Amino acid sequence: MQPQRDLRGLWLLLLSLFLLLFEVARAGRSVVSCPANCLCASNILSCSKQQLPNVPQSLPSYTALLDLSHNNLSRLRAEWTPTRLMNLHSLLLSHNHLNFISSEAFIPVPNLRYLDLSSNHLHTLDEFLFSDLHSLEVLLLYNNRIGVVDKYAFEDMAQLQKLYLSQNLITRFPLELIKDGNKLPKLMLLDLSSNKLKKLPFTDLQKLPAWVKNGLYLHNNPLECDCKLYQLFSHWQYRQLSSVVDFQEDLYCMYSKELHNVFSLDFLNCSEFKEGAWEAHLGDTLTITCDTKQQGMTKVWVTPSNEQVLNQGANGTVTVSEDGSLHFEKVQAEDGGVYTCYAMGETFNETLSVELKVYNFTLHGHHDTLNTAYTTLVGCILSVVLVLIYLYLTPCRCWCRGVEKPSSHQGDSLSSSMLSTTPNHDPMAGGDKDDGFDRRVAFLEPAGPGQGQNGKLKPGNTLPVPEATGKGQRRMSDPESVSSVFSDTPIVV
Repeated sequence: MQPQRDLRGLWLLLLSLFLLLFEVARAGRSVVSCPANCLCASNILSCSKQQLPNVPQSLPSYTALLDLSHNNLSRLRAEWTPTRLMNLHSLLLSHNHLNFISSEAFIPVPNLRYLDLSSNHLHTLDEFLFSDLHSLEVLLLYNNRIGVVDKYAFEDMAQLQKLYLSQNLITRFPLELIKDGNKLPKLMLLDLSSNKLKKLPFTDLQKLPAWVKNGLYLHNNPLECDCKLYQLFSHWQYRQLSSVVDFQEDLYCMYSKELHNVFSLDFLNCSEFKEGAWEAHLGDTLTITCDTKQQGMTKVWVTPSNEQVLNQGANGTVTVSEDGSLHFEKVQAEDGGVYTCYAMGETFNETLSVELKVYNFTLHGHHDTLNTAYTTLVGCILSVVLVLIYLYLTPCRCWCRGVEKPSSHQGDSLSSSMLSTTPNHDPMAGGDKDDGFDRRVAFLEPAGPGQGQNGKLKPGNTLPVPEATGKGQRRMSDPESVSSVFSDTPIVV
């Protein structure tokens, strides 16, 4: 009977061990006790304020939140934890003395969503430093000594939503983080306040959607005062963006080594901000966005005639896209007016009005009109130039007449050069010869020192007076015959 009892006891022991291992495996936890100097509560490990020079070894694999803040950590190497912490979603490393972080330090924590590195001694953010944190949503780097941010420091962080870089020494605006929304598509908060920024990329900032500008904090920077800065923040204030409204008194700039509030730049005589209208020509394809301060809002558009725009198009040419934008396939003249976008979200609603101006011509036709007007203007100028050349640069045809010829009519004693002659009225055919005048066009020859070139008289000289014929009246030439003369001074006698 004794051997049977021993065998039964052995089976009970094996069964107990099997059940214990099964429970541990089902819970997904390794049999590791809480590290020394740490406080463990379920899957939370708090090792804060323990003056630790290094990270405790043998951390439980089930750890979800690890608090190592307020210690003496100076370096975070690749082998800081030998255990791969797949369940860790929050890592707190603030208020240490970290001045170095390995580019492989975050390989053991691929599912990290919250990382706090604030209040340390970091100077640079090297390339691909956080590229292994594909699931990270919040990154805190404020109150460090960061002066250099590599353009590739935040690669492969598509889930990042909030990035805090305030209270550092940054002098270059990291435009690559927000431009086009390709690198960090979900980033809704970028805190660059209390740095050393002096200039901003105004053109690129104006193109950002409102939900990005709403979380772009730039206060407490030594920005240079100018009208572009004033109009930028005036626009944000007009839209009631949190980045300006919440810190309006801390938005200042430098002018002549003095601080001025951005909204008190009267000495620059800056023009007031005016919301611009969308412009289009007949036949254009146009998309108008409902630029809301939050993403994911439900949007409804209403036309100037107070009709709701449906997804399939209320009038056949206007539709609402999946992202809530208003799309015009071919703009028509009647599409002009003020459109209203009603946006509804979980926390608040927003109403936006957008004006559309339609020019009553196509863009291609507009260029044709300009080309026609330009061609006409050039043609007129060339015509005037040719006429002036013909009038003033045509050589005088009177130089060849060296001997003065007597006039064919008695009483006409002017020395003249006739370019063309026309038959006069026959004095016997039309009745009384005194009924008309004999009109001729002549050019005065230089007959003496008193005359100038082309028959022009010099001051102090007189023109010979032709003798009158008959009763002193000149004969009338045929009104249907015109003599074409090209000279500086045509004289009719």
